Amino acid sequence: MRKKIIVIGAGPAGLTAAEQLQAAGYQVTLFESTDHVGGLARSFELWGQTVDCGPHRFFSNDPRINAYFKSFVQDDYTTVNRLTRIFYRKRFFYYPLQAANALGNLPFTTVIHILASYVGQRLRPIKAPSTFEEWVVNKFGRKLFTIFFKNYSEKLWGIPCSKIDAEWAAQRIKKLSLWEALKSTLVGNKGNKHKTLVDQFAYPNQGSGQLYEAIAQKFLADGGTLKLGHPIASVVQNEQGRIIGVNESNGAFIAADFVISTMPLTHLVKGLQAPAAIQTHADSLYFRNTMLVYVEVDASDLFPDNWIYVHSDDVQHGRITNFRNWSPKLYKDKKTSILCLEYWCFDHDAIWQSDADSMGVLAEAELRRMQLLKDEHRVLNTHLVRVPKCYPVYETGYQQHLQPIQQYLDSVEGLLAIGRYGAFKYNNQDHSILMGLLAAKQLMSGRSQQLWHINTDDDYQEGAVADYDLAD
Repeated sequence: MRKKIIVIGAGPAGLTAAEQLQAAGYQVTLFESTDHVGGLARSFELWGQTVDCGPHRFFSNDPRINAYFKSFVQDDYTTVNRLTRIFYRKRFFYYPLQAANALGNLPFTTVIHILASYVGQRLRPIKAPSTFEEWVVNKFGRKLFTIFFKNYSEKLWGIPCSKIDAEWAAQRIKKLSLWEALKSTLVGNKGNKHKTLVDQFAYPNQGSGQLYEAIAQKFLADGGTLKLGHPIASVVQNEQGRIIGVNESNGAFIAADFVISTMPLTHLVKGLQAPAAIQTHADSLYFRNTMLVYVEVDASDLFPDNWIYVHSDDVQHGRITNFRNWSPKLYKDKKTSILCLEYWCFDHDAIWQSDADSMGVLAEAELRRMQLLKDEHRVLNTHLVRVPKCYPVYETGYQQHLQPIQQYLDSVEGLLAIGRYGAFKYNNQDHSILMGLLAAKQLMSGRSQQLWHINTDDDYQEGAVADYDLAD
């Protein structure tokens, strides 16, 4: 008999694993708590246009991931020339930083302060930075940290930078340097090799969710079972601790020979027969929520950026996506622009309880305060999407809690945990796709694929230019 596999969650990781296993001849049932596939990378129709849940570009240095992308999207994608900027004190700064632009936007006294702070820090470096603040101050000086890192990072994570783990900086901005920024003044950003920066990216013409809709169609065509709107309450073990299936939220038990979980790691652990110490470690890990406020404006040329990082402390949101500047097929024949403002919060924050109308009013007010909307611009519609538990918080010392959980889960026969939620890693969609591919390979081969190490290797990050061959 074919082995019965249950995959929990139809985001990039779970959907990829399910498709690969079904194609290999397993009997796979994919459970998704919502009514759509794609997770955070889904797309949906809004006011006659297509939008995503914030900006979701596709790029990778890994040929396996690029080949997987191309196998489903084919040539139905656009190569987008990325433009992203930082908004700080009513001025725009190019990201990656360009020295001429940055120096021209800052007061001369601030520039001198930045350079003095940088030189002073290089003369007296912190030997072993353990927090995000220490890491960034060590590399750039305190003045640049306060301008370009502090406000945005604290909006995103909801905790002081002195409590954010240094691993976050090591993963995301390891190669960024003042020297590179100064060099760009003379030669531009050609040849830029920053780990977190990419000049071009691939984008499916119908939105990022186009990829996942195609994967889901292939999964179903191969005979897989997709159950939307079916949340899983817990993963079930027998007396020996081996996984034997799952319990749905309605109480129904579904048997399986193996379970791949992308549900939040903390939720997974609480439903298992884990020792008390492991449960305590899980209680110390937590996630950050996002509120996405979509605003339709009666204009088609608001600003040229794909998205903007908002470092101003006089507004609450942290990032703005302008879907007008991605693929023309998103907005079709519409003459309006749809913006998406991101507000990050915890369950206990008052803003998480705000209704759609009040969030729409807030978003419009903040856009006008930033002067991104002028008096002549009319807001036609607003829409709110709540995304709970979308960012695993890298609080200082979180690895001391995560590693024992990883070791425990490795000891549970018949279970793999993958994905941004499931592995408690701030994955890009390419990381999660790779987790799905390798989880399927591990299950089929019986050989470990080192899944916990994906997105922890400093060299596995995005390159400066998208690494796909357009002539394929």
